[in-house]
Amino acid sequence: MDLQSELLKSIWYAFTSLDVEQSGKVSKSQLKVLSHNLYTALNIPHDPVALEEHFKDNNNGPVSNQGYMPYLNKYILAKATEGTFSKEIFDELCWTLTSKKNFKPTIQHGLCSQKDCFKLFCLFNLLSEDRYPLVIIQPELEYLLKKISSAMSLDWDETLLEELLSQNVDLQDGMSVWEFLEHLSAGQLLRVESKEAFSLAVEDVFMEMYHNIIKKGYLLKKGHVRRNWQERWFVLKPSGLTYFVCEDLKEKKGEIPLEESCVVENLPDKEGRRCLFCVKTPNRTYEMSATNLKHRVDWVQAMQTVLRLRAEGKTSLHQELKLSRRKQRETLQRSHSNQSDNSEPTAVEASLHSASEQQRETERLEQHIESIIQKQREVEAKHKEEEKQEREKQQAMQIDLVRQLEEAKEAKEKMTATLTEMEKEVQQQKKRIHELELTQLKLEEALNAQIHARLEEDRIRQDLESQLAEEQAKLAELLLRQSQQETPAVRSQDDTSTKTRPINQQPEESSQPKTEEVPIHESASTAAPPSIQQPEESGHHNTETFRSHILPISIQRELMSQSTSTQMLKHWTVQLNRLMKPIAPGDKSEHLPVKPTCPRQGQALTSTEFITKVQTGVGQEKGNGYSPSPPPQEEEE
Repeated sequence: MDLQSELLKSIWYAFTSLDVEQSGKVSKSQLKVLSHNLYTALNIPHDPVALEEHFKDNNNGPVSNQGYMPYLNKYILAKATEGTFSKEIFDELCWTLTSKKNFKPTIQHGLCSQKDCFKLFCLFNLLSEDRYPLVIIQPELEYLLKKISSAMSLDWDETLLEELLSQNVDLQDGMSVWEFLEHLSAGQLLRVESKEAFSLAVEDVFMEMYHNIIKKGYLLKKGHVRRNWQERWFVLKPSGLTYFVCEDLKEKKGEIPLEESCVVENLPDKEGRRCLFCVKTPNRTYEMSATNLKHRVDWVQAMQTVLRLRAEGKTSLHQELKLSRRKQRETLQRSHSNQSDNSEPTAVEASLHSASEQQRETERLEQHIESIIQKQREVEAKHKEEEKQEREKQQAMQIDLVRQLEEAKEAKEKMTATLTEMEKEVQQQKKRIHELELTQLKLEEALNAQIHARLEEDRIRQDLESQLAEEQAKLAELLLRQSQQETPAVRSQDDTSTKTRPINQQPEESSQPKTEEVPIHESASTAAPPSIQQPEESGHHNTETFRSHILPISIQRELMSQSTSTQMLKHWTVQLNRLMKPIAPGDKSEHLPVKPTCPRQGQALTSTEFITKVQTGVGQEKGNGYSPSPPPQEEEE
């Protein structure tokens, strides 16, 4: 079947979907829209002038199928070229136009999804008869159902189809695509375990029959420029061998044209590679490596089948199989018609023999294709198993890597926390060191200040020692002078005591001036020590403080002995001054503070007249408020 016949089947569905009234005619505006869409899908330049010329306004009514076919053949189908457009996109356009009107399944969520229905629609058109309305007969339907069951690795149960045909007698002459999709989606043609397995099986059969993919899988290919081995996904079609980066077919790496002059050969193992084979073309030799020997045999046989088809001038393997099955059916029909007309037995036998030969040839060819497909499926199943194992291995490795990554993250977090703590500790240590440095500076300043203070104290101590030495020298000099002054005083006292007796015998008038001089001398001599004693006591207190805090112990002891001797000297001087007081005459005693008590023992007694005068003077002083009692110190002395 040529390209125009294939395209015309899909266009017929689109044309009938526009026939709302089911009268066999479509309006001109709808045909214009359909023509523009076909131009776009087939990648043909638009010709609006020809479109307007064909659909003139003077034409009465809508256009029928026969009226649209001349324009369709001349301006659309004749310009369509294989390889310049995507047939799948073209069929999808026609499916979109017709499915909205005609496909209304009774089961909303049946076995077939929308994508599965489109793929089954394309397969139905491929296997349908070349007559309109398009139907698929029972042998072709059985062939399609067997392919889908084989792709699911299941045995096809033909009882379901027999029960359906027995219940619907109208389906025995053929089944439309809408009836086919309805019964298949309801599960009346196949027993399916899961929808996912059914979708994968439909995808495999669709790629094999619709896209003419004879074999596909991974192979190692040796580079032409870089002589290294790379894994590529290969797709074998009757047109050639194409290879991609991976099986998603997004990045195409190259194509190997398979022509009649190409040769496929096995190669010995080399460079550490096994299961090698090559494809020799007129321009280049391609070296490839399979995973095992069986895989290599399958690829070599599939490529040789493609070369045989190219030599016979055939473009599609499944189209050729379909034509051979159709010829076989036509031969059988002719034989049955000849038998019914009672024709000659020899002709019937010849026709039967030729039909049986064709049938055997067809069966042999189908068995060969089935063996290739089965091998391919086994290889694919094995490859999927290997991929599954590899995927599980990769997942385990990924889990291990994730675990290691988590451990590394935890270790990193711990290390970060440790570093943070160490940084904090370093900051604290730095702060402590800074504080210690400041403390050291302050201590150094205090030490320097203390050193200066000590030096200043030493200087002051030396000054005080020098002053003390000077004071001691002055004190010694003063004591010397006092001793020198006291010696004449003692002498004068002795002289005075010797002169007292004659003076007492003189009259009272002559002794009065002397009596007045004695108090003056006495007051001067007694008044002098208190004035001298007070600064000496304050100086003595300061000297003691200075001695206790600054001077050494030996010096302190020496100074204490000196101060003791000085105090004793002062005491002796006071006693001496008291002893040096002269005794005044008796008539002048009233002016003196005489003690009212009796004289102490050991002293000389006065006369009765002197005692009477003294008592009289004392009584007068009592009347004036004077108390003749001596101070306690004198009383003790």
